[in-house]
Amino acid sequence: MAFFYTIKEGFSGFKRARLSSIITIFTMTISLLLLGLFAIIYTNANQIIQSFRDKVEMEVFLSVEVDSAQTEQIEQTLLNTPGVASVIYISKDEAAKIFKKEFGEDIHSVLDFNPLPASFKVRLLPEYKNSDSAKIIHAALSNIAGVDDVMYRKTLLEILDRRVKIFIGASAAIGVTLLIATIFLVSNTIRLTIYAKRKMITTMKLVGATRQFIRMPFLIEGMLHGLLGGLLSAGFIWSIIYVTQHFISTELSEFFTVELYFYGILIIIGILLGLLGSSWSVKRFISEKIVL
Repeated sequence: MAFFYTIKEGFSGFKRARLSSIITIFTMTISLLLLGLFAIIYTNANQIIQSFRDKVEMEVFLSVEVDSAQTEQIEQTLLNTPGVASVIYISKDEAAKIFKKEFGEDIHSVLDFNPLPASFKVRLLPEYKNSDSAKIIHAALSNIAGVDDVMYRKTLLEILDRRVKIFIGASAAIGVTLLIATIFLVSNTIRLTIYAKRKMITTMKLVGATRQFIRMPFLIEGMLHGLLGGLLSAGFIWSIIYVTQHFISTELSEFFTVELYFYGILIIIGILLGLLGSSWSVKRFISEKIVL
C-alpha cells in the first residue's frame, strides 16, 4: 500500500507545483542540451583529427640499383619494423601511371625514360601516427640498405599534435565547467520545487512518517523531471543534427552523425541528475527541526 502511495505522490507532485516543475524540466533540458552538444562536438572533432592522421603514410623510395631480390628483402625489413601496419610496393611503371592520373600527363611523352623510382607505401599503426613515433620510424627506415629517401607529412603531424593538446585541455576545462554548472543548476532548481512543498514535509514529520517514506515521492518526482528533461534534450539534439545534415555536404555529414545509444545515455544522465538533485535537496528539509 505504501509503495503505491509513494508512486502516486511522486506523479501528483507535478499537479501541486506545476510552475516549479516546468522550471525544473526546462533547466534540465537546457543543461543536458549543452552537455550533449558539447559531447557531440568533442567526439566529431576527434573523428576529424583521426581522419587526418589516417591519411599520413610514409613513402620509401628505393635506389636505382636495387634489384628484385633486394626489393623483397627491403619489404620484409619494412614489415618487421615496429609501428608498421602494412606495406604496398609500387613499381616504376605503376609510379608512371599514378603520375599520369594525378597530373594528367604521360611521363614518357615528356622524357625518353622513366625517372620515377620504385617505392613502398608504408602505413603506420594508429598508436604510431604522431610526430614523435613517426620521427623514430623515419630514422629506422632511412637506414635500411637500398633506401634512397623516406618522405611523410611531418609538418601535418606536428601541427595535429600541437592542436590536439590544446583541444584536449580546452575540452576538459569546458566539460568540467558545464558538468558542475549543470549539477548546480539542477540541484538548486529542484530545491526550489521541494521548498514549495516544505509544509507538506512538516506535516508528514508531525504524523510520524519515516525519512525514507518522505523522501521517496520526491526522488521519484526528481527522476521524472530528469526523464522528461532527457527526452526533450534528446529530441532537440536529434532535430539539430537532422537539420544540419541537410545543409552540409555528404562528406561532412559523416562527421555529424550521432549513434542511437547516445540519446539513451543522455536520458539516463537526466534521470540520474534528477535523482541526485532531489536527494540532496530533500535531505536538507527532512533534517530541519520542526518548530511548533
